[in-house]
Amino acid sequence: MKKIVVLGGSGFVGRHVCEALNKLGWHVTVPTRRPPARAVQTLPFIDVVKAAVHNDADLNAIVKGHDAVINLVAILHGDASAFEKVHHQLPLRIAQACMAHQVHRLIHVSALGADLQGPSMYLRSKAQGEKALQDFSAQGLQCTLLRPSVIFGLDDAFINLFAKLQKWAPVMPLAGAHAQFQPIWVQDVAHAIVNALQNPSTINQTYELCGPDIFTLKQLVEVAGIWTQHPRWVIPLPDALARIQAQVMQWLPGPPLMSQDNLDSMRVPNIASGQLPNITQLGVTHPTPLTSIFI
Repeated sequence: MKKIVVLGGSGFVGRHVCEALNKLGWHVTVPTRRPPARAVQTLPFIDVVKAAVHNDADLNAIVKGHDAVINLVAILHGDASAFEKVHHQLPLRIAQACMAHQVHRLIHVSALGADLQGPSMYLRSKAQGEKALQDFSAQGLQCTLLRPSVIFGLDDAFINLFAKLQKWAPVMPLAGAHAQFQPIWVQDVAHAIVNALQNPSTINQTYELCGPDIFTLKQLVEVAGIWTQHPRWVIPLPDALARIQAQVMQWLPGPPLMSQDNLDSMRVPNIASGQLPNITQLGVTHPTPLTSIFI
């Protein structure tokens, strides 16, 4: 039986990855700072442990004795130091822990559009994390990098967010309305991760994970409204107003709905470049259309 650590295993994507690994009968360790995640703790081969992945002692204790690590930890909002901590320093520390304990296999989920010269802190920090891992390949780290577009599913925080907003908002003024995305189903992402883990030919490769269809953000918001039977008029905002809206949302209480850094990220089309191998080469030959899930 293989022993896998899934960092971020209690999150949206992580729960689906854990379910896929559980079906194979592989033992999975899921660290979390919060109380055990009910969505995964009831699975027979899942061991949820209380640990802080940003603590070196905890991280080393988690990695030791396993065959592979899957890193799904990421944030969408934050300042430069937060992105540096999560997207750059954590992958670096994961690689160091893996090498210290002779755990050579790592699957790292990055982001479509990751670029050291990218327009946003998010995209630049994602690229810095990738580079940190690639630098360890000469030391024997067998890493596969996955770059998904926006990931959707019935329990996601993306389509569901816009669905909830349209239940009470009479209209939807929308920043970044013309930004392009190529959404990928969470189950397809989970299968791609598991297939990459089992296939040695994916080592030291980078894959783009995209669905079959391209949507603008406006179209995705419209899909969310149709799905919940609360369709609203979506009003694209000009850039100046979009910046004001993002700044206001950034400072509202609770998790931000949008930030200026999000707008900066959306300047780069979140679609496949065609220059890297894609999800079909990870065994997902027919990626699931978004409309087959939400319409």
